[in-house]
Amino acid sequence: MIIDEGTNPFEVGVATELFGLPRPELGRPEPLYELTLCGPAPGVRMNHGFFSLAGLPGLDSVDDADTLIVPGRPDNVVPRPAAVRAAIRRAHARGTRIVSFCTGTFALAEAGLLDGRRATTHWRWADSFRELHPKVLLEPDVLFVDEGDVLTAAGSAAALDLGLHLVRQDHGAETANAVSRRLVFAAHRDGGQRQFVERPMPDVPDESLAPLLAWAQERIGEPLTVAGLAARAAVSPATLHRRFRAQLGTTPLAWLTGERVALACRLIERGEERLDVVAARSGLGTAANLRERLRRATGLSPSAYRRRFGPPAGEAVKT
Repeated sequence: MIIDEGTNPFEVGVATELFGLPRPELGRPEPLYELTLCGPAPGVRMNHGFFSLAGLPGLDSVDDADTLIVPGRPDNVVPRPAAVRAAIRRAHARGTRIVSFCTGTFALAEAGLLDGRRATTHWRWADSFRELHPKVLLEPDVLFVDEGDVLTAAGSAAALDLGLHLVRQDHGAETANAVSRRLVFAAHRDGGQRQFVERPMPDVPDESLAPLLAWAQERIGEPLTVAGLAARAAVSPATLHRRFRAQLGTTPLAWLTGERVALACRLIERGEERLDVVAARSGLGTAANLRERLRRATGLSPSAYRRRFGPPAGEAVKT
């Protein structure tokens, strides 16, 4: 992770928590990744000079990285130092996965990585970004954008969403879920969900979806429907749809599908090889639907997902 002058501490904390600390919830004393902080100078002041980091390695550390993270900072109209831009370009040229958090997207655009490509940044800076980088296909109303070799997160908290997305890509849904539970954070908020939601004062004391979501998650393998969820919540399907949009930025059907795909991934990771069983237990119905949904969500077929994240051959299925 590059620490530049004025870097936001929250995003550094997100990266440190996800990629730099041991993972006791996984029963392993070592981190999932080897995280190195580096910068254009040994000493760097964080956002508004709240504190400083000293003893940082130089930017040549980037040349050994498999993934490079660039966090945001508040003075986005001021270009990053030439050395920072050069390090980003150098890493991208050698095939490093490039990730930006919040307004770190400005740095990637300044380095020339985003022209003609999809990206996102914090909604507050969307207009400034478009003025400075009109060739970038900005999507300001999503949590994160995954373009394969370049991934961008919106606001600072969306860095957690993108970070868990990376953990899921690298280590599977089971590991990502365990990490998210330890963080007491949503295990999976799809990148297409809205960055922010406008929440007017409710007309009733409590319209929270939390009880309904908890009830549905316990029964995700059952034939749940949007109409059934609405009946459980004692509202009309149209009202339920509005609440999902307002509170989660997605639709009830999309939420159900996402939860079912996540369960299917966990079943495959635990060793279940029968696609019809995975499809039935996850609520996806048929093996054909499972294949389509899994490929759409992960880019992998069930067999490819099993090879990447499943247990070694011959290991017993875990219940």
